Amino acid sequence: MKLQKLLSLTRQAIDDYRMIGEGDKIAIGISGGKDSLTLLYALSHLKTFYPKRFDLVGITVDVGFSNIDFSRIQDLCDSLQIPYHIIRTQIAQIVFDAREDKNPCSLCSRMRKGAMNEAVRKLGCNKVAFAHHKDDLLESMMMSLIFEGRLHTFSPVTHWDRTDLILIRPFIYMFEGDIKGFVREMNLPIVKNPCPADGSTKREYVKKVINQLNHDHPGSKSKMFRAVMEGIVNPDCPPAR
Repeated sequence: MKLQKLLSLTRQAIDDYRMIGEGDKIAIGISGGKDSLTLLYALSHLKTFYPKRFDLVGITVDVGFSNIDFSRIQDLCDSLQIPYHIIRTQIAQIVFDAREDKNPCSLCSRMRKGAMNEAVRKLGCNKVAFAHHKDDLLESMMMSLIFEGRLHTFSPVTHWDRTDLILIRPFIYMFEGDIKGFVREMNLPIVKNPCPADGSTKREYVKKVINQLNHDHPGSKSKMFRAVMEGIVNPDCPPAR
């Protein structure tokens, strides 16, 4: 995927769901993976011509694995002129050493969210941008259906009542494959996830199921996305792209 298409799909989502307003200060959650680095790149370029002025801050919650080097992400943020903050935590030690949790993802996610929210408030941001895309939305829906017995997934825009923060997802019109193509094109500095649970989670299982469905029935992911957006996320939402 070329930069022009990336910016076009990002802006379409932002405009359709009114994600950005004049004077917003937006924290970008940067895990170091392909999705968050592409979001960083997209919003930094969109900022130069978008009609509403907004500021960006990059935030990484370091969960405490000792072998992670974020220096190349720092270099990328410097080149894009975006302030970058690394929040040091001991989440990994708590989840994997102290508790020895066999299903660590939920607790880790809650703790990372708490650390992120605290940092966002201290930095004076009113919005948080995450790089969730079409595949993430479908996987969340399928996980909810299989493991919780309900139809539920996230929305393009979410208001967190307890913190009074607004979470936006500008990549809601992109598939993961689109982002992979952009990362290859730009050679972005991906930081490999060292989590012991990576690749063996419920989400990975559901991802394989959905991809197999799309392989057996080409186009089924796009149809599922339209159905979810029009029926679950928001019945009155703009037409799904």
